[in-house]
Amino acid sequence: MDACEEKNQFKLLYDLSLPLRQRIELIAKEVYGADGVSYTPDAEAKAKRMEADPELAKLGTCMVKTHLSLSHDPNIKGTPKGWTLPIRDILTYNGAGFVVPLQGHFLMPGTGSDPRSEELTWTSKPAR
Repeated sequence: MDACEEKNQFKLLYDLSLPLRQRIELIAKEVYGADGVSYTPDAEAKAKRMEADPELAKLGTCMVKTHLSLSHDPNIKGTPKGWTLPIRDILTYNGAGFVVPLQGHFLMPGTGSDPRSEELTWTSKPAR
């Protein structure tokens, strides 16, 4: 409990008033070490629409990328330099309150490259 009372230096990385593409670039540079961000044409158009929509503009940003690298590419290990984070799509999860920029071919944050759930066999039992 004493630790909870100690002063700290915590601050959020971005304010929700910051436009979506600026948030994405800030996360890419400050968290992942990218030099910048690129967008597919569809992702760029979605980002612009989301920034113009007052309801979507206030949603938080949850980046989805491989856990195997700081970059979007799971084969690039260590702390890569001189790279650009490509955004291929942007999803919205209104109920959760997030806009989700996607990089590479990853969708589920926290899922390992060989999830054990793929080995499960599901059967249904008749209702009683």
